[in-house]
Amino acid sequence: MSTENLNNTEALKKLKELSEKARICMFCTDLTSIPITVRPMSLQETDMDGNLWFISSDASNKNFQIAEDNRVQLLFMNNSNSEYLSVFGQAFIYKDRATIEDKWSNLANAWFEEGKEDPNVSIIRVAPQDTYYWDTKAGKLVSLISFAAAAVSGTKTDNSDGVEGKLNV
Repeated sequence: MSTENLNNTEALKKLKELSEKARICMFCTDLTSIPITVRPMSLQETDMDGNLWFISSDASNKNFQIAEDNRVQLLFMNNSNSEYLSVFGQAFIYKDRATIEDKWSNLANAWFEEGKEDPNVSIIRVAPQDTYYWDTKAGKLVSLISFAAAAVSGTKTDNSDGVEGKLNV
């Protein structure tokens, strides 16, 4: 596996691609306690500035924990393509009507009785501070064929089709 750190536009493009393809992440809060608090969350979007946006209930433990300590860790996994992303950042909670209107998804109606008019609707923005990715250059199928060929032939694979690195957004 080779290392390829990406900066600025390339980093933003990779962050957006990997996060939006995976769509679901493990959203970790209360990072100073053991074990950390983790729950699955659905990403609404990754904007062109690298912010990751989520819809949440203002009455949730997650929101209470963010109010106490806004450091969060997001762990994305797109196993079908062997793509992984870790995002450490700061979370900010929005309750204003304009942000809710802008970020609302009809899928969120399943969690909010009154839809986007529900008084508990909040929007979370995560601003990345430290981001790391793992990806395959050729895709999962080529990687599997490479590993299978190495296993059959008794040789070692060099795993050279993989790439990992920091995303400096």
